[in-house]
Amino acid sequence: MSAARPMHIVDLTLFFAPHSGGVKRYLLAKRAYLSAQPHVRHSLLVPGARTCATLPGLVELASPRIPFGAGYRLPLRLRAWSKTLRALQPDLIEAADPYHLAWLALDVADDLGVPATAFAHSDLARLLGDRFAPALGRAASAYLRTLYRRFDCVFAPSRLIAERLGDLGIERIALQPLGVDGRVFHPRHADPALRDELRLAPDTRLLVFAGRMAREKNIPLLLDAFARLGAPYHLLLVGGERFERLAPHATMLPYQQDGARLARLLASCDALVHAGRHETFGMIAIEAMACARPVVSLHGGALAELIGNGVGVIAAGDDATALADAVRELYARDRAAMSTLARQRVARDYLWERTLPRQLARYAELARTPAAAAPAAVAEAA
Repeated sequence: MSAARPMHIVDLTLFFAPHSGGVKRYLLAKRAYLSAQPHVRHSLLVPGARTCATLPGLVELASPRIPFGAGYRLPLRLRAWSKTLRALQPDLIEAADPYHLAWLALDVADDLGVPATAFAHSDLARLLGDRFAPALGRAASAYLRTLYRRFDCVFAPSRLIAERLGDLGIERIALQPLGVDGRVFHPRHADPALRDELRLAPDTRLLVFAGRMAREKNIPLLLDAFARLGAPYHLLLVGGERFERLAPHATMLPYQQDGARLARLLASCDALVHAGRHETFGMIAIEAMACARPVVSLHGGALAELIGNGVGVIAAGDDATALADAVRELYARDRAAMSTLARQRVARDYLWERTLPRQLARYAELARTPAAAAPAAVAEAA
């Protein structure tokens, strides 16, 4: 790479849709951060309705919708993807999913002689094994072992995922937590009018979950837990298509693409409640914590890494009764102290300006460029 040319980092993924979750938020946050760094250029290559450059550095390639796929699109014209990726002349390529685009990234990186990284956003083997059959989980583990061993570095968002990658025999692993914009997600956005808007009593104990209404989020278990709790507890689900009262104890609101609107909802509730068992990080949890809200969750997945030591309650079991008991326990504790500690922990460990410099330093090391030396120093000092 020429010393005069910025280091060009290119991300590609199929996890980019109108209702995408943490992967899309990570990519957009990284794009905003890298665009402000000297000597760095960033491009994002994703599927779209048509081939176009919608924003500087954001390239969409025409791809058909996946039927019943929540707006996701499936890249099929891989020659066009390969040609576009080569034309971008990347100095480093990152794949944000473990499917066919990851193999394309490896092939193009090999041909161009540049490093390729992957980000393990999903726990594919555990998800398939638990949902379908253990044999399918073992097959997925074998597949991921073959795929990830070829990358120069695999980023893991949590210690849990780093350990599982290590168990697969992957050696080049970097722990890379995700982050949050602490200016957008802030307790000052709390709005006491929210309960009125939802037609709830002022003393309602209101908890929120926000995200895709996907099977792995265990929404039926959440609804069951709040049915057991009864009044004055109420569940606010953010991620549907419209305002809807699902039951006396549960209300659905539309998916919130805008971070400020989501922050208002999080900050205006008493706590976040999460029933997912396969979270690889739990970005919605740190967004709630940034709004000074504690978190109630099941024990499975990586959420325990975020909410242990006084910023939430982890259920003793993995069923609706245990989750309901954990919610009750939350209100028996000092929620004000938990809220203060939650915000402090995010400010210390999970702001984007603290997590992304670490990743940029790793990119610079892999690409053999000093472009990230200054951000790395800032991260160490923080």
